[in-house]
Amino acid sequence: MGFKKDFVWGAATAAYQIEGAAYEGGKGRSVWDTACENGHFVFNRHTAKVGCDHYHRFREDVAIMKKMGLKAYRFSVSWSRLMPHGTGELNPEGVKFYNELIDELINAGIEPYLTVFHWEYPYELFLKGGWLNPDSPKWFEEYAANVAKLFSDRVKNFITVNEPQCFIGCGLYKAEHAPFVVPLALSALCHAVSASSGGYLQRAPSANMQRAKSG
Repeated sequence: MGFKKDFVWGAATAAYQIEGAAYEGGKGRSVWDTACENGHFVFNRHTAKVGCDHYHRFREDVAIMKKMGLKAYRFSVSWSRLMPHGTGELNPEGVKFYNELIDELINAGIEPYLTVFHWEYPYELFLKGGWLNPDSPKWFEEYAANVAKLFSDRVKNFITVNEPQCFIGCGLYKAEHAPFVVPLALSALCHAVSASSGGYLQRAPSANMQRAKSG
């Protein structure tokens, strides 16, 4: 049995795994930043302050992807890099980084696939209750709408939330991932995440997003 002709071959990453520059370029702190700073949660006190240094070396990375023959690349946007406080003002340096990354991919003949949320919850919003705050769907909706407005003129494929079973189950049930807490209202938490995705899908459509795919 072979693959369908329209099967997409590519590679995927998450912002916190590879970007580095954890405290550079106007980026705000995420729950993973603070978990690493704590020193008790992460093996050998590892951090992502540098990571793969993708923030500084993305052009080299895209050149390697092209040499490998990749036709698609799925990356995630760091919520706290785009919006340092989680809501409100955009970070111009963060916008510039993702614009340049997307353009570099397209110029290399690589289709960008964008993950809106891959576990990097802004720490400022976590201090307000995080996903359990009744306003959390509105926070996510604002962030995701900015992602769509900024990048959907070139990005045609969006993944709304990556592996909710992991950041909910491991981060907010088993306390094995950031933010390493166990809330009492797990059902309310699941509802908030689902509502956030629904709010994004309702608000994101625009002239550009009508031609895009979201999942």
